[in-house]
Amino acid sequence: MKIYCVEDDNSIRELVVYTLNHSGFEAQGFESAEPFWKAMDDDKEDGPDLLLLDIMLPGQDGLSILKELRASSQTADLPVIMLTAKGEEVDKVMGLDAGADDYVAKPFGMMELLARIKAVARRAGVNQHEGEQEQAQVNGPIAIYPKAHIVKVSGENVQLTLKEYDLLTVLMEHAGNVMTRDALLTDIWGYDFDGETRTVDVHVRTLRQKLGSARKMIETVRGVGYRMHKEENFQK
Repeated sequence: MKIYCVEDDNSIRELVVYTLNHSGFEAQGFESAEPFWKAMDDDKEDGPDLLLLDIMLPGQDGLSILKELRASSQTADLPVIMLTAKGEEVDKVMGLDAGADDYVAKPFGMMELLARIKAVARRAGVNQHEGEQEQAQVNGPIAIYPKAHIVKVSGENVQLTLKEYDLLTVLMEHAGNVMTRDALLTDIWGYDFDGETRTVDVHVRTLRQKLGSARKMIETVRGVGYRMHKEENFQK
């Protein structure tokens, strides 16, 4: 499920987007109405399935954005959860009257927010896609969805070859432990593979390139093989 979050507080927006992307969702954040509307215009064919919307925003405020969304036939049914520091009942009523599906007052816990998102999506009949259909295997910024054969780094899809995918999966399954080149050859290419261990090095190099900012999670153990860091041990 694709979720947009319009929130001008950088720390809150980044935390929400990070949490959602590591919980099987596809999330993107915007600090104000202008970049949000641009994204909506660019993604007309594949827009968000749900919107988290702050009321107090620079420029066009959240209530005005909500009213504009509800006035358009394309976004009239888009599920919207209001996020705001205002906890007064009158603000809650204004948001709900304007067409919000739910209202979460700051400060809020991430578990509460996830529960609200799932409840609103369920009521709206939104398909929650691969992130809700299976449990992701997550280590730091890397998430693997085995059934869908999808890999994400910090919420962004990464296109891997079959062998790169298999290599990443094996390293993830043995995170924290050193995998020798011979063991990787056996697990991924099979006993009958007559290639040299250099094949592993080549695939590790291309895999690292595609992982981008997460490439340092794969450590070279000189003379032995490779090890993937566990999340708690990984330092950016």
